[in-house]
Amino acid sequence: MDRADYVIVGSGINALVSAAMLALKGRKVIVLERNAEIGGCIRTEEMIAPGFVHDVMATTFVLFITGPAFGALGKELAARGLEFCHSPDPTGVLLPDGRSLKLTMKRDENVAAFSALDPEDGAQYRRDVEEIEREAGFLFALLGGSLWTWGTARLLLRQTWSRGLRGLAAYFGDAMTPARGWLETSYRSDLFRALWAPWVLHLGLGPESAYSAKMTKVIAFATEAAGTPIVKGGAKNLLSAFRKLIEDKGGTIRTNADVVKIERDATGAATAAKLADGTRIEAERGVICSMTPTQLYTRLLESQSLPEPVAASVKSYRYGKGNMQIHYALKSPPKWNTPGLEKVALLHLTPGLDGVSKAANECERGMLPETPTVCVGQPAALDPSRCPEGAAILWLQLPEAPRHVKGDAAGRIATPADGKWTDGLREAYADRVEAILAAHIDGFAETVIGRRCYSPADLEAMNINLVGGDPYGGFCGLDQFFIWRPLKTSINHRTHVPRLYHIGASTHPGPGLGGGSGFLLANVLE
Repeated sequence: MDRADYVIVGSGINALVSAAMLALKGRKVIVLERNAEIGGCIRTEEMIAPGFVHDVMATTFVLFITGPAFGALGKELAARGLEFCHSPDPTGVLLPDGRSLKLTMKRDENVAAFSALDPEDGAQYRRDVEEIEREAGFLFALLGGSLWTWGTARLLLRQTWSRGLRGLAAYFGDAMTPARGWLETSYRSDLFRALWAPWVLHLGLGPESAYSAKMTKVIAFATEAAGTPIVKGGAKNLLSAFRKLIEDKGGTIRTNADVVKIERDATGAATAAKLADGTRIEAERGVICSMTPTQLYTRLLESQSLPEPVAASVKSYRYGKGNMQIHYALKSPPKWNTPGLEKVALLHLTPGLDGVSKAANECERGMLPETPTVCVGQPAALDPSRCPEGAAILWLQLPEAPRHVKGDAAGRIATPADGKWTDGLREAYADRVEAILAAHIDGFAETVIGRRCYSPADLEAMNINLVGGDPYGGFCGLDQFFIWRPLKTSINHRTHVPRLYHIGASTHPGPGLGGGSGFLLANVLE
């Protein structure tokens, strides 16, 4: 029987961060991954043609390089081959009429560009990002720190002392503002509103969701400061660096290791992970699970033995919108009909704020959006090594794909009676997206070598934690976030089972590639 100080189930970014940090503390760790490769949502393949390197799902690492996990591990990972590639134009938006707007990594340039749209908009943008800068210490401690701690309590007491009780209440009231409210009351330009409205979707929210304004301001601040970096040579190289680090420090990573049960001793404490083949991996200090509550509480634990409050919270846990991915291998870089978009790392194609709202609402009602929001990544513009010289790849993400399909908002695509995604449905919907893309690129069809699509069902088949294709580990609305994530009874990353810990996108501080929950837990474990 194998033993470790900590057994870590799953191998997404949070699991790898936790394993690396514990290994650096001198703890023996064993990482168990049910798939043939580690990485969770980080996956790189040549799935269309030789030499064309595609990040299948996650590709942008701004949350990682701006987070504390990278601060702790960055030098170790760089020493093992990790490099990032950047673009001076991290994001932009392109409207159906061909109008466009970009964000650069230079504030004065951004203020000037937004002022050209409306004299007030540039000044307001400066005020908004400077607001995030001023309150960064407090804000990021809440967004990224352990909430149920005396440190956070003292932080709130200091804020109460400096702001006054009513002032602190006003701060949190303002923080609850939805993105629509912020964009419509603060900005006059529909183009500026269109630039930021799609980013709400990358938070697992919609424009009308509570606290989406504050989070979008954070994205604006972070993107301007750090860009939208990708890993040189493909995200697989991040995984390779993590593997080397963990193994160099005495850790072990096992793939094709499907954990089916968390074993407990007579006191109820977690003691081992049992694999599908009967192998037991004993944990001397604890078991760390990076997965959804569904997987942890109904698959690995005996659901009938759950305390009633835990069982009720697990039963009511909700998942959010699904995602869909589309990849292209191209003979040559796209010739955008609108000049100046060639180096934009992440470009959103959308009709604007109302278009994002409409598509998100259609998706939430189980409909294929009539005009989906299309996020277009241009990896080869940042990292030419991703494809042969003179060629290009495109990475498309559709953040408004229904988990269960009830119909087509446009009334043109036949949908299955059982609501399940099929290959035919996936390709028909991808054709709709391609028509939007092709309308903005001169001669697009003639440059296509191949296309590969992944529906929400395909994504879940690759990673069982992507329930219905939801990449955010569960609905990210206010009632299921912050101190209520993942369960109403949750306290940091502990569970009701002694020595059993829960990390991943389903836990605070939520989804993304920052590795936040893995970092927070590893920091407090001995």
